Amino acid sequence: MENCLFCKIVNGEIPSQIVYEDDKILAFKDIQPAAPVHILVIPKKHIAGADAIEADDAELIGYLWTKIRKIAEDAGVCQDGFRVINNCGENGGQTVRHLHFHILGGLKLDEKLI
Repeated sequence: MENCLFCKIVNGEIPSQIVYEDDKILAFKDIQPAAPVHILVIPKKHIAGADAIEADDAELIGYLWTKIRKIAEDAGVCQDGFRVINNCGENGGQTVRHLHFHILGGLKLDEKLI
């Protein structure tokens, strides 16, 4: 999508602190972290949000979820625990209309963190 912030990151138009990348997904540090470890994981394919996932996206979304564990392990939060969050739509708190998952860790998370 032309004006999508995350698509611009995928295309290298906007710099980011990439922690993982392959041909299907990208993971990078959040610029406004809510925890010591705060990583965003996105599909490179533009999908507006969880409410826009189609049946054809099932393999990609499953693949993304398998990589979340690896990214959490590489960030050092897998053993002690971490949280994965997806905000969907305006009322759900989604600020960038590109499907993304937050990995939060590095401290004991309370229910009100994000």
